Amino acid sequence: MEEIVNLYQTVQHADVISWIWVGAVNDFPENAGACIKHKSRQIAVYHFTRTQKWYACQNLCPHKMEMVLARGLSGDAGGIPKLACPMHKKTFSLEDGSNLNGEDYSIATYPVKVEDGNVYIGFAD
Repeated sequence: MEEIVNLYQTVQHADVISWIWVGAVNDFPENAGACIKHKSRQIAVYHFTRTQKWYACQNLCPHKMEMVLARGLSGDAGGIPKLACPMHKKTFSLEDGSNLNGEDYSIATYPVKVEDGNVYIGFAD
């Protein structure tokens, strides 16, 4: 299992080497998640229509080690965009991947940009 976990590392906007096209804006549900695959990674993509912001994070739940985060509940906690794992309701910040329940494990996040109706995720490799 550790090999899977190591595939996911938070990427900062400044660290992006390549932007990968993942679909058109209309390919993604509003205020919910969808999953894309890039190489061996599954990435959950979220579009918050109220703020017109996009987020991407690993799809792997670090608690149960299941690919389910794209099906999680999205929302906000004190102004922080978040998602809750559908299996155990643990919540994670979509901004930095931190665990909002105060536990040790977190999730990787990726920068997202939208240009001309297309959605791109930034990767450092």
